[in-house]
Amino acid sequence: MLTAGKNAVIELLKGETTVNKIMILKNSNDMALNRIAAMARDKKIKVMYVPKEFLDKAGKGLRHQGVLADTADFVYCELDDILKNAEEKNHSPFLIILDGITDPHNFGAIIRTAECAGVDGIIIQRHRACLVTETVIKTASGAAEYMNIALVSNINAAIDRLKKQGFFIAACDMNGESMYKADLTGAIAVVIGSEGEGISRLTKEKCDFAVSIPMFGEISSLNASVAAGVIIYEAVRQRNQND
Repeated sequence: MLTAGKNAVIELLKGETTVNKIMILKNSNDMALNRIAAMARDKKIKVMYVPKEFLDKAGKGLRHQGVLADTADFVYCELDDILKNAEEKNHSPFLIILDGITDPHNFGAIIRTAECAGVDGIIIQRHRACLVTETVIKTASGAAEYMNIALVSNINAAIDRLKKQGFFIAACDMNGESMYKADLTGAIAVVIGSEGEGISRLTKEKCDFAVSIPMFGEISSLNASVAAGVIIYEAVRQRNQND
């Protein structure tokens, strides 16, 4: 798997992901690229200086900014890992469940927002959904290195399991209660539906309640990653309003 872009590669090198080699634009005096090369050498990672044409071809359309990192495939965690990490932080867990998100840019943007907001983990389904790809990692700008992402075979089974653990499940849906009136505190998982079809019927039926984002313009819906960001930060506001 390739990771592209200066910030994404820097965050990658700060973490524990296995990096096979770093490919950097040759004859460049860019300070960020020099920093990446130094970080890689400190970790005994092979550094190759290559022409721009090589990066363009190898990157297959990724905006590489003069650097590509060849890494091991993304390592997903287990749902148990997410719950254990949240318990160790001694706070009520806050999760995001993605039901059928297929656009890698939306997925990457959601990862970035979730990481910045302190979300404990993201749950995605193995089939009919976007997995963590090079484009997702690039869009997340390094956040994928820090976000726990669980890959499950069945979203609905994961929801049932969370309910047994005391979670409330909220569906992000235009027909739901205003997010300003809904209670998004405590152990909660918010479900974000696909870009075109929203949350599947069976999954929506398993949710405890639905929350909506108030809309005041002529357009009645938001991009999936924007909707996720709005809901996530309303939950953050509620969960930290006494701080």
